[in-house]
Amino acid sequence: MIGRNVKNATYAGLAAGLVFGIIMWMMGSLPMVGGLIGEQTVVMGFLVHMVISLLIAIGFGLVFGGLVRSVGSGILWGMIYGAIWWFLGPLTLMPYFMGMGWGVNWTAEMTRQLFPSLLGHLVFGLVLGVVFGALRRSPRAPVIIETHTVTERSVTYP
Repeated sequence: MIGRNVKNATYAGLAAGLVFGIIMWMMGSLPMVGGLIGEQTVVMGFLVHMVISLLIAIGFGLVFGGLVRSVGSGILWGMIYGAIWWFLGPLTLMPYFMGMGWGVNWTAEMTRQLFPSLLGHLVFGLVLGVVFGALRRSPRAPVIIETHTVTERSVTYP
């Protein structure tokens, strides 16, 4: 089951990462993501973003995979997971890894400025949950057709 969740999360992460990557490209934030590895370009930012997306999606499969039973529950857990990663990502880990320290974005002003990023993370979670939920649904039970053989017998009555 864990292997299946990881596989499904990988596919869902590719889809969600691509959609969120397009949003980040439109917002002009991919070069900043590339800055995590010292290459502030759109291409490197997108590649770093996709690696992060896959890792985050695999985490979703491991943590929430057992709770997702349908596309609807996938959407719920995916959006919750997206909101969690908005707090962990741009508000916490990204500033730290860029040398700004812990908690520098934990202010009302920064959360207001990073609100578009929250929407992007929610879209990521939405796509992640939809794709994971669609892949997670167990296949329909096989149809069992019973066959009966009828033989003809002669019966005599006295």
